[in-house]
Amino acid sequence: MNRSNAIFNSSESQIYSSGSNLSQKFKLIFLGDQSVGKTSIINRFIFDTFDGKDHPTVGIDFISKTLYHDEKSVKLQLWDTAGQERFRSLIPNYIRDSAVALIVYDITKEESYNNIPRWLQDVRSERGHDIVIVIVGNKTDLERKRVIQREAAEEFAREHETLFMEVSAKMGDNVNNLFQTIASVLPGNENRGFLTDNNFPMTSMMGLNQNINLTNRGHEEDGEEVFEQKKNCQC
Repeated sequence: MNRSNAIFNSSESQIYSSGSNLSQKFKLIFLGDQSVGKTSIINRFIFDTFDGKDHPTVGIDFISKTLYHDEKSVKLQLWDTAGQERFRSLIPNYIRDSAVALIVYDITKEESYNNIPRWLQDVRSERGHDIVIVIVGNKTDLERKRVIQREAAEEFAREHETLFMEVSAKMGDNVNNLFQTIASVLPGNENRGFLTDNNFPMTSMMGLNQNINLTNRGHEEDGEEVFEQKKNCQC
């Protein structure tokens, strides 16, 4: 991400339904190697844009968006992490109080897929099984260059009890479905037909342990002031 044109501004990106009551807030952290498209997925979901430029995220970035249905709403706080090795030591602190971890890989780059177990270990070390984990294969628009077969990734996800979905941040394929699914499996929202501000219906993806405990571990982080201070963190 280009520091001179940072996309994350929480005061401008929160989207609400005028008739909804904010009742839940969940932190989502994006993990994965550099250039797999974590920021592009977020941009596509929040702004429905794709610039195609490689702007590596520096440190940690944050943005939020609210999904709603009837009088119930869920605020998703999206934390974008740098994929460079030099920032890896920062990431466990952000995993610690996350409700969802999205581990993103590039379907055209075998190394990014082979590194999933490292990211998965980081998540399990901090949160055990008290977290929703989604393995996300990005860049399905490059099908001719695919080296990671969907079936293999699905089997890996099944073996490690995670959710799985392939998307294209460039074309927008499945990106909204990804977040809709995540919101629908969070505690209190199972089988609920949430909508985004763009009125995309939510769907369920695969079974999930309903006894999952998403309470924070370690330090408590509540209030917008805390999150605003961590925006663009390069600690």
